[in-house]
Amino acid sequence: MDRIFLDTNIVIDLILRREEHSVLFDYPVALFLSPLSVHILMYVTKNALPPKELIPLEEIFMFVSFTGKISMRALTGPTPDFEDNVQLHSAVASKCHVFLTSDTKLLQLGQFRGVEIMTPPHWATTRAA
Repeated sequence: MDRIFLDTNIVIDLILRREEHSVLFDYPVALFLSPLSVHILMYVTKNALPPKELIPLEEIFMFVSFTGKISMRALTGPTPDFEDNVQLHSAVASKCHVFLTSDTKLLQLGQFRGVEIMTPPHWATTRAA
């Protein structure tokens, strides 16, 4: 089973249904998420608590613990953006195979410590092959 880490931008698209990412659920996959993404999602959507539409997140995603070790590693890179680094190091810590994002700067990395970085459509194409 593929272990897929979702960058915050993909989670926001899924929750707000701005883009169709249902392909993520067409295959048996384990979906991982950083708690930092929930924080960002709440900030972006300005949801009141409790956010009924976000409660099922625990049924869909496995949360990666946001540890001090991940924070310290994020301070060292690979990008100049701390939040991006937290996401990447979280994907590595959770032993994910793929990191899905629409962030063009992260996509340029191609991979990080053995985790392939790609868009959902690209992952679906490689998956179907």
